[in-house]
Amino acid sequence: MTRSIQNKGLYLVLVSQLNKLARHNRQGSFRTKDRYYEACKRFCGYLADEYHLQKLSNISGKHLVGYVLYLQEHGKSASTIKTDLAAIRFFHDKVSNPKYALPTNSELGVELERRRFGGVDRTWSTEEFNHMLGRALAAERWDYILALYLARYAGLRIHECFRIDTAAAKQALRENAVTVKGKGGKIRTVPINEQIAIALRRQLARTQRGHKLLVPDDMPTDQAIHRLQLFIAAHRNSIQVKSDPPLTFHGLRHTFAAEKYKELMDKGMGALDAHFTVSRLLGHERTDVTNVYLASLSTKNMKDKH
Repeated sequence: MTRSIQNKGLYLVLVSQLNKLARHNRQGSFRTKDRYYEACKRFCGYLADEYHLQKLSNISGKHLVGYVLYLQEHGKSASTIKTDLAAIRFFHDKVSNPKYALPTNSELGVELERRRFGGVDRTWSTEEFNHMLGRALAAERWDYILALYLARYAGLRIHECFRIDTAAAKQALRENAVTVKGKGGKIRTVPINEQIAIALRRQLARTQRGHKLLVPDDMPTDQAIHRLQLFIAAHRNSIQVKSDPPLTFHGLRHTFAAEKYKELMDKGMGALDAHFTVSRLLGHERTDVTNVYLASLSTKNMKDKH
């Protein structure tokens, strides 16, 4: 992934600070030092363009979360992301008087492990979903309830949920379908149910015209996303039925895919057509990627798809 840096001035300022740290580093092999240095240079480009950061000493957890999500959006593997995070923490430890302590990978609130093609059931049970809704209701987080509904019943990615503004919400209510721009700029339209419609109306009433439904005016989008992920992480241990893997927001897309596929098959649709329909609703084209979302279904239900 080659990043075209827009804010080259700030980038060079950050790299200059990185170079100073690197010159005084005596730890690690030459290969490790080079790998870590290049990883941090790329991170500097991200910080310059996305946050206009001027000092490496001001790096915080929100920058790590944003960068992880950025790398995932660009298809980087879990091992690559973890190595980049290790590099960032390595040089951050050498910063004099850093403003923040960086969170560990487990504290980031984002899922880092590599997705495996098939075999991993990440779906939520109805009981687990209802309990998480209950936690959000008790906290009066109507925005979280809407996000949970959008993922569970429309299969939206977390970024797609947080992009919805008042105009998009009103259009969804008129058309009984939400239109979103997904990965690679692909636009798709997904039907919405009554639960989503009710939650949209409630959140519209609380949102100023022209603003995003799930992002407070005084908060960056990535921070709002991170807070929802932390909310799920804080409550999942008390509601999760199965021990592994841990419940994540992304797992609700798996739930949507599996249940939509089963619904279509129960209505008499052939396996191949059902698979294609689910792929289109998820915003995917590759068969192997869609199979990830259908891992909770038996191979018997999938066998005549290929």
